[in-house]
Amino acid sequence: MLKRITEQSSNHRHLDKMSTEELLTNINKEDKTVAFTVEKAIPQIMPLVDHLAKNMAEGGRLFYIGAGTSGRLGIVDASECPPTFGVPDDWVIGLISGGLSAMFKAVEYAEDSTTQAWKDLQEYKINPLDTVVGIAASGTTPYVVNGLKMCRENGITTGSISCNPDAPISHNADFPIEAIVGPEFVTGSTRMKSGTAQKLILNMISTSVMIKLGRVVDNKMVDMQLTNNKLVDRGTKMIVNELGVSYEDAKGLLEKFGSVRKAVEGFDGDYKV
Repeated sequence: MLKRITEQSSNHRHLDKMSTEELLTNINKEDKTVAFTVEKAIPQIMPLVDHLAKNMAEGGRLFYIGAGTSGRLGIVDASECPPTFGVPDDWVIGLISGGLSAMFKAVEYAEDSTTQAWKDLQEYKINPLDTVVGIAASGTTPYVVNGLKMCRENGITTGSISCNPDAPISHNADFPIEAIVGPEFVTGSTRMKSGTAQKLILNMISTSVMIKLGRVVDNKMVDMQLTNNKLVDRGTKMIVNELGVSYEDAKGLLEKFGSVRKAVEGFDGDYKV
């Protein structure tokens, strides 16, 4: 029988009687435990990262599927990859039960569908080179569990991120990841510690994969999209540090080539604005 730790009663009682300081302090105490829990899951995360780096280098894509908070976290991680690493929008794709409108407002019973996830994935012509990672704090969400099940039946590699041990989602994942963070501060509110753990793991997966795919040089986002003045300034300073040119020349190179990587590679040693 599944042990639903995410639904167990909070370690704290009478929250409604706590002062503001007590509430914030106790929430923070619970949050402090999350990173240590995620650390224990690193051996589970490593093989998924290595698999993704290999398959994506060959043209595969990464899909996240989830519902509620978990689905929103997947979409956020996917949406941040293009501006951060300069990759195409279809390298990492996040899907949420109920469609994009569910990002902003809960869609009743959408997560209970046993067929919709596979339909959503088919719209992207999913194939065996792709990888689908299901995200569900409980590990029982029908949309996610059945989506992964259909993927495996069709030869598509699967991963999962959950916060209950030995959950159905793990049984349908080639690369199951379990971060058992314990009961939530507000009983059952998995937007808290469980959501934090999932966000940390998603950060680790996408960032590590992009680094292994060569989208980071040294510790710099050399392919980031230049979408605002702050990022243009950051990119300009990267070029200054790399090439030893003036700030003005570096900015000119960045404007000419469109990215830090291309500016450095295209520099012929004799550029002046």
